[in-house]
Amino acid sequence: MFEVLSNEEIAPLVHKLVVRAPRIAAARRPGQFVIVRHEEGDERIPLTIADADAQAGTITLIIQAVGQGTKDIVATPPGGGILDVAGPLGLPTEIEKFGRVVCVGGGVGTAVLYPLAKALADAGNEVVAIIGGRSAPHVILRGELAAFCKEVLCTTEDGSLGVKGFVTAVLKEILDDDARRPDAVYAVGPVPMMAAVADLTRKYAVRTIVSLNPIMVDGTGMCGGCRVTVGGVIRFACVDGPEFDGHAVDFRELSSRQNMYTEHQCRLDAQVSPRTPGGGK
Repeated sequence: MFEVLSNEEIAPLVHKLVVRAPRIAAARRPGQFVIVRHEEGDERIPLTIADADAQAGTITLIIQAVGQGTKDIVATPPGGGILDVAGPLGLPTEIEKFGRVVCVGGGVGTAVLYPLAKALADAGNEVVAIIGGRSAPHVILRGELAAFCKEVLCTTEDGSLGVKGFVTAVLKEILDDDARRPDAVYAVGPVPMMAAVADLTRKYAVRTIVSLNPIMVDGTGMCGGCRVTVGGVIRFACVDGPEFDGHAVDFRELSSRQNMYTEHQCRLDAQVSPRTPGGGK
């Protein structure tokens, strides 16, 4: 059993959990994830390790409650426990000193972006973060990113924070400015957002890395749900990634296949009986 030390709601339906997991905290590297199972019989859910403190023996998970499994996890109170936390899994991020780097995060994808941006800054890069959400409450980790980023630029679809519109509009302004144009771009968020970022940066020949965490299901490569074509070769995000060259990912194929699961997930969630906040049935 893995003890939950703190549980904070940082945005609507988004919680930050600090979990005691000393072995994982000691071994974790930026970009890796864990597989979490709340209790016996529950689904296995892959979650990016947003942060880790090896000395304290803790890892931080930022979780959006979208299905019954994640709802159960975020309902775990401080002092409560999670049955299984397995990891770290996935290939760690290859951190380089590029020079100027723009990190683009959409919605809860900013939680995945955070450890990558921090590692890039620690490697001596000048990091600018562009983060977005539907509205101000959905834009997360602004203060945390500001601690090591040169700039943190925000966008919201309703204009309640920062620039009204999408992250790609702000990214284009930076790409059009010779003095600010980055040497590399990292993007994490919904698949359409990452596809739009890759399409945009391709025109400027700026290296772009996307993290395909959002498409992972099982986390072991066995289910095939995170299958993706990269440079004409079939890969699996959970074992071959989760990060790939954004210009080589076949986003059209990926988006088409992802839409196949939407109706099934809605039916599955409707069939699951409600559970109490403590996780009991």
